[in-house]
Amino acid sequence: MGTGQPRGRSGGRPTLEEVAARAGVGRGTVSRVINGSPRVSEHTRAAVEEAVAELGYVPNTAARALAANRTDSIAVVVPEPEARFFAEPYFSDIIHGVGQTLADTDMQLVLTFAGGDRERRRLAQYLAAHRVDGVLLVSVHADDPLPDLLQQLDTPAVISGRRSAHETLASVDSDNFAGARAAVAHLVARGRRTIATITGRLDVYGAQRRLDGYREGLRAAGHPVDETLIVRGDFTEEGGRRAMAELLERTPDLDAVFAGSDVMAAGARQVLRAAGRRIPQDVALVGFDDSAIARHMDPPLTSVRQPITEMGRTMTEVLLAEIAARGEAGGVGETGRRSAAGAGAGAGAGAGGGAGGRRQIVLPTELVERASS
Repeated sequence: MGTGQPRGRSGGRPTLEEVAARAGVGRGTVSRVINGSPRVSEHTRAAVEEAVAELGYVPNTAARALAANRTDSIAVVVPEPEARFFAEPYFSDIIHGVGQTLADTDMQLVLTFAGGDRERRRLAQYLAAHRVDGVLLVSVHADDPLPDLLQQLDTPAVISGRRSAHETLASVDSDNFAGARAAVAHLVARGRRTIATITGRLDVYGAQRRLDGYREGLRAAGHPVDETLIVRGDFTEEGGRRAMAELLERTPDLDAVFAGSDVMAAGARQVLRAAGRRIPQDVALVGFDDSAIARHMDPPLTSVRQPITEMGRTMTEVLLAEIAARGEAGGVGETGRRSAAGAGAGAGAGAGGGAGGRRQIVLPTELVERASS
């Protein structure tokens, strides 16, 4: 009784050589057609595709990857504790964008955490063994050793958010400065005069830029920058609560707060409510991210929307294009070519060259007004 599986002359799976013989071409020509090379005539391509269909040939992707010194996998590395990863919508939205882009490729996704020294050492060994073709590094702090490690290993890498204005790795970021400035301008336009801010961790460049935008927004409105209205948070809900309590103790008559993330805004809201402050009547509140938290708060939170899912997509497109470019000398597969095409189409706004020619892409932000302000 037949199994329904295509058989070659040897009785096993059809081989590349058998496809070449059926099509009347060389083995290399068949390989070029399967890999999507443009250096094949339409007549030859049609003959090879017909032979593939007749024999039911299925490319051995594992062997192709091995021959090309490829693993057909990329890693998303999060240098944060797992608890933060699952608590903040930012990370899941990034992963969602990565998954959308990889869905049209043969690439596999590896998710790993590197929040401590032990995890970083284990990751270094893993990467040194070349078990992935590239890395997406999410949530990077200024003193994080991982970017330098990736450069030492010459591993293709893209990070979400630059470490500084002089970033040497390819990066994709949102316009944190403009987003924060817009938030302050909105609060000023609503008649608020004592506008405080809760920053994120200032060893994160994006948090620094949001603080810079806050200060610039005040200056542009003719308001002095009062450093007592600036309290450092850490992007967590508990950090938002602590910072809000400190702000109320310092300046009880404040009438607006710009929080550097929706999660911190949620913590600030709890403290304001406990202190008997009405939102927005007594204190207007604005967050950053426009996550699901913003939409489900009571009242719904005005927030700066950064296109997080698009950031994940763009990061992946840029990384896959770099992997494909590196593989050109050995013949890039269809995965790489599709990726390179996608990167050219989707990584546009704010794209620019960084140090060493690396791409530094900045995506626009947008203020979404809701009842909290």
